This record gives sequence, structure tokens and C-alpha cells, in this order.
Amino acid sequence: MSHSVTRQDINATPPSQPQAPPLPRAAGSRRGPSPTARRQRKAALLFLAPACFMVAVYVVWPILSSIWLSFYNWDGMTDKVFVGLANYIELFQAPTFYTALKNNLIWLVLFLLAPPMGLAVALYLNQAVSGIRVVKSLFFAPFVLSGVVVGLIFSWFYDPTFGLFAVILGHGVPVLGDAHYATFGIIFAALWPQTAYCMILYLTGLTSLNSEQLEAARMEGAKGWAMLWHVVLPQLRPVTFMAIVVTVIGALRSFDLISVMTGGGPFESSTVLAYYMYDQAIKYYRIGYSASIAVVLFAIMLVYIVYHLRRMLRNEQ
Repeated sequence: MSHSVTRQDINATPPSQPQAPPLPRAAGSRRGPSPTARRQRKAALLFLAPACFMVAVYVVWPILSSIWLSFYNWDGMTDKVFVGLANYIELFQAPTFYTALKNNLIWLVLFLLAPPMGLAVALYLNQAVSGIRVVKSLFFAPFVLSGVVVGLIFSWFYDPTFGLFAVILGHGVPVLGDAHYATFGIIFAALWPQTAYCMILYLTGLTSLNSEQLEAARMEGAKGWAMLWHVVLPQLRPVTFMAIVVTVIGALRSFDLISVMTGGGPFESSTVLAYYMYDQAIKYYRIGYSASIAVVLFAIMLVYIVYHLRRMLRNEQ
């Protein structure tokens, strides 16, 4: 039997195929965070809120207020008078500003002796002998002393009539009364507590050294300077970074010892930017001019802090 194909059979549509059921949605394809993630984020924000509030009130707001105040002439009592950049123009024309800036640089260079001196003392004290804890306490004592106390002690030490320094030399030398020696005498006094602080940092780092690396270096014959340079110091790199950062910031904001020992004298030869700022605000009631000094000092510190923060983040990455 022959089968004929008609036009109707050609145009007939094929039966529809059954559609597959939709795939279940993956767990990570939900829109927005899960309720648990939202609760965790809310809890984190609540914990951070007090610290953020304190930083905003005691750090950010004073910085912005100082920048705003530096454009005004104000004695703290009368109305403020807007003077624009006049305070900065006067500041950059003042000889005392460059003297203070030079002294800050001297502080910065000589104060960096504290980390290596602290490391040397820490290596000496990192021994398991009887009575070493008492010796460590004696070396750490300068750091817990007030800056005023340290200043008074070294003022007596430098006294040309009865001071111990005059007894050692056999004759009196007016260290704090000579414009050429005053800054160096104050820095030497400031190194005493700063070295103790760096010593504590390095003692903490020495207790966390990798003993396996030390033992392997000893088996390879490393000792003395080779052990220190190639094995110990690389492991102390984070401690060294922290000691240098703290030391540089301390050098830039030096104030208390200068106030106690010389008052910026003689003839403003030992003043620094922090004391110059205080002197203009408290003695001469020039609040706006003092704020301009604070802004310049903040800018100098900001450059250094940003540089080291970027370096630290790069090392962590």
C-alpha cells in the first residue's frame, strides 16, 4: 500500500517536548547579605562606633579646628579677625621658625640613636643569669619617669657649680647656658628614657625569635656579628620598624624637656616647633599664629607617617 503525504501533514507541528524543571538557586546567588551577615555587620559597627566617635572628637575635630583657626588673628578673648595666609607668610619670614626647624632636624637625626642603643642593651640583658630581672628593672626605670623629673635630674647633672658633669670634667661647663650646647644637652637627656623604651621593644622581640633558625645557623657555624646580622635582625624587622616610628614621632613632638631645662633659650637657640607653638599661644596670646605653626608641624609629621604606613601595608601584602 502506498502512503501519500499531504500538505496538511507537512505543515503539522511536532508534539511539544516536556520542559525540564528549573534548577534550584545556588546558595551564594541570593540577592543581598544574609540575615546572619547583616547582624554581624551591625554588631561590628556598634563595637566600632565608640572608637570612631572618640577619634572624631579628639583627633579629627582638633585638626580641622587648627587649620581653620590658622587663617584668623585671635588672642583667645576678642573676636576673631580673618587674615587669610598672613600667619603663614609671617611664619615663613620669622628667623625663630627656621631655628626651631633646624633643631627639630637635629633632634630627628640624633634621636635615631635610641633604637640601636636599645638593641645593644636588650642583647646584653637577654641572658638567663640570676638577678637579671632586677637589672632589667633598673634599665627600664627611666621610661616610667615623668619628663619633668628627667629634665630636673639632667639640669642638676649639667649644673656648672655642683653638677656631676662638672665633677667628671674637673671644671664647670654651662651646657644649658650656651647656645651651641643647649640643644645637644637636652637631646642627650631625652635619649635616656627613649633608649629604655626601645630596649623593652627589643627584649619582647628577642623572646619570640625562631629557635630552629638560630640552631640551624649555629650548626652552619654562624656566630657573633654574622648571627646578629643575618639571622637575628631579619626576625626583629617589625620591632625595628615600630621603634623607629615611635622615636621619630617623639623627636618631632619634643616639648617637656625643653620647657623644663631651658625654656627654649638661651635666646631661643634650643626651641623646636612644638615649644615655639606653645610660646606664641600662652605667652603672647597669638592663637591664630600658633595654629599655623601646629599645621606646619602636622604636615611634616603627616608626610612621614603616610610614608611609613604605605611601606608597612606594602610589606604586609
